[in-house]
Amino acid sequence: MSVALLRVELGVIWRLDGRGRLPGPEDLVVGVAADGMAAAVSGRVPDPLAARLLDLVSRSTPSPPGRPPDVLARCRALLGGGLTVSGGPAYLVRPPFPPDGPEGRLVRPAFPSGILTSDDPRSADLVLPLRPDTWEPEEWAELVGGGAGSPWAMIVEDGQVASICHSARLTAGGAEAGTWTAPAFRGRGYAAAATVAWAALLPGIPLFYSTDAANRSSRRVAERLGLRALGWLWKLTS
Repeated sequence: MSVALLRVELGVIWRLDGRGRLPGPEDLVVGVAADGMAAAVSGRVPDPLAARLLDLVSRSTPSPPGRPPDVLARCRALLGGGLTVSGGPAYLVRPPFPPDGPEGRLVRPAFPSGILTSDDPRSADLVLPLRPDTWEPEEWAELVGGGAGSPWAMIVEDGQVASICHSARLTAGGAEAGTWTAPAFRGRGYAAAATVAWAALLPGIPLFYSTDAANRSSRRVAERLGLRALGWLWKLTS
């Protein structure tokens, strides 16, 4: 079951083309779960080599969490070497059932203040002038206005946006959470609270959360929420 969900997450994050190929910049992505592995290859890779890489992955043994699978080194050599290896854990925020269905209950952090969400038109008016410096003006206007990145949930405190959870990727097959918290507000559980509010805006589809291995803050969000670990996503990038 976990590898099947990782396969869905691959499609959500990378928006694979009709052949199941990556648009880039990654050359290969391998999802490793306890019950198997899934992979996708860049559209730049010739078909015979792509088929060989996928076959190698399908016949290989999954590695323990946090350790690259042995097959990754073989794939790297076949792709010509010199590729950067990176990875991180992947989690299931909510499976494709109603929020209170099986495995659907998130740990809900206690949070005294209200959370602004994109389904309330008043929220956009409130947060539009509060753009964090990490967002470009055009990107912020797009997000707040209901374009790319929506739906979203935000926590506002002391006249600024303290934390955001938005749709880093959204397809018919599912959504990937993207979180950000202002440095002054980190460690308070705000990102976890915003993620719960974001999940409520997307009923009926699987929701995912992934991060880099070194991003301890992001991994703590997953722990706070009690998210189900699916496995690890490993990337080879030119």
